[in-house]
Amino acid sequence: MTIFHSLFDWYMANLTYLTVALLMTIESTFMPLPSEIVIPFAAWKAAQGDLNIFLVVIFGTAGALCGSLINYFLARYLGRPIIYSFAESKAGKLFLLSREKVEHAEQYFVRNGKSSTFIGRLVPGIRHLISIPAGLARMEMKHFIFYTVAGAGIWNIILAVIGYYLYEVREKIFPCLGWILLAFGAGFVVFLVIRDRKKKRGQV
Repeated sequence: MTIFHSLFDWYMANLTYLTVALLMTIESTFMPLPSEIVIPFAAWKAAQGDLNIFLVVIFGTAGALCGSLINYFLARYLGRPIIYSFAESKAGKLFLLSREKVEHAEQYFVRNGKSSTFIGRLVPGIRHLISIPAGLARMEMKHFIFYTVAGAGIWNIILAVIGYYLYEVREKIFPCLGWILLAFGAGFVVFLVIRDRKKKRGQV
């Protein structure tokens, strides 16, 4: 328990605007880093007075846009065969990617058109991949940026409000809520890993 406490303290001590932007950049690529363990904790620090809640949302959204642009340009210039080959490769599996996930994101994009880049940012399992079909479809850049910023901004506001007010509740009602929030974030990561392994077993 002491180790987890030390890790949590280190994470919170190093959670700055720059690290929020960097982590959200990673989260918006194909890497399995959920925003649920980034923005709420940054908002938690904002509630303590160490950060500004509005800047947390701004830097988080800027990071999300950067990560989405990475996926967009990779998909646009590498093309569908290479993207799908990577998703099926061992390296892709390390990032919890699969052909089915990319196909699902692409089908979602086809069904919803340009607005899917906005709506998809609010859908778990789609958020970090929706920029890939946008790149494959060579979506116009100004539309991609607009919808990505709008969707990521709304999602980050939701997470920031949750983190901010959970701190208020913790201070007044429930002193152990910080550990619950940490467990929730860790549990979410474990859930993603277990779900991916079950899918792999089902395909064997």
